Amino acid sequence: MKKNLTLLLLSFIFLFSCTQDSKKEPFLIKKGVNISHWLSQSNRRGADRELFFTHEDVKLIASFGYDHIRLPIDEEQLWDEDGNREEEAFELLHNAINWSRESDLRIIIDLHIIRSHHFNAEIRPLWTDPAEQEKLVNLWMQLSDELKIYPNGFLAYEIMNEAVADDPNDWNKLIALVLSEIRKTEPNRKIVVGSNMWQSVSTFNDLVIPENDENIILSFHFYHPFAFTHHMASWTSLKDYTGPVHYPGMTITEADLADVSVDVANTMREHVKNYNRDSMISDIQMPLNFAREHNLPLYCGEFGCLPTMNLKDMLLWYSDFVSVLEENGVAWANWDYKGSFGIVNGDLTLKNNLVETLFQE
Repeated sequence: MKKNLTLLLLSFIFLFSCTQDSKKEPFLIKKGVNISHWLSQSNRRGADRELFFTHEDVKLIASFGYDHIRLPIDEEQLWDEDGNREEEAFELLHNAINWSRESDLRIIIDLHIIRSHHFNAEIRPLWTDPAEQEKLVNLWMQLSDELKIYPNGFLAYEIMNEAVADDPNDWNKLIALVLSEIRKTEPNRKIVVGSNMWQSVSTFNDLVIPENDENIILSFHFYHPFAFTHHMASWTSLKDYTGPVHYPGMTITEADLADVSVDVANTMREHVKNYNRDSMISDIQMPLNFAREHNLPLYCGEFGCLPTMNLKDMLLWYSDFVSVLEENGVAWANWDYKGSFGIVNGDLTLKNNLVETLFQE
């Protein structure tokens, strides 16, 4: 009961502050971090979920110099299979929002996974069933109704993480559908829109966004070269290669493959690239050009490396990529805070000098 009263009081405070804010208050972000595996991609519930991410985490994030967090949320965390709200999860969501405001952090609410669409699933009913598309709209109507009390300059929405549509026009139509409904009640809310096929840099020319909507933030994700950033990732075809990977230069050499099986060697050869900072600059040209053409801000909502390779090479990759983003005026959020790509361990100690590298001058 005490928690609910506190949440209600904070909501009234935010409602009052929202009426004081200009509807055109800018949503300004530069450096952020993803809060993964809390309200998304996690089986934690009850006290285990509550304690995984707390007010202390938010204060620590702010102390590093971040100015925002990207908060992934999943349908199955916030709604049961019958569409009923999971009140405990909504309370945690509001907690994170309120903690962020107290620490002067902006926040992006990212609808990460819905039951009809997982970015790595073979079957994705979202693209074939109109009822599932209407359901997505309904989820956003509920979220908008829940979150519209928060100022536009503080909180933004991300329609869906890493759309994977065989036909890019299916994603473009869905963007238009969801945006049109949100705009009926929130014309000035910043909304993050990503490119098709895992928010790839290479698919921006297929993206179509509503005309004359100045409150869109364009988004891409970046994990290049894949054999380097996802070295030994258990959910990929790279999982069986335990040899070295390199940056900059050739990600894998023939000498590295000398003692592995033929099948593993052939798999890894498909991912070999000669990669460096110039490659990064080249790779982001398509989204850069698209953003300039539409006069909209650009955001790299995810990037990172598993800490499975040579530490020196890994930190150089981070250093190069962050410098490329910042030189081109692209805001960013690294993946992630406390997960396998994370900047801190479970006890909140720093991991691998990543914070120092991300906040280089």
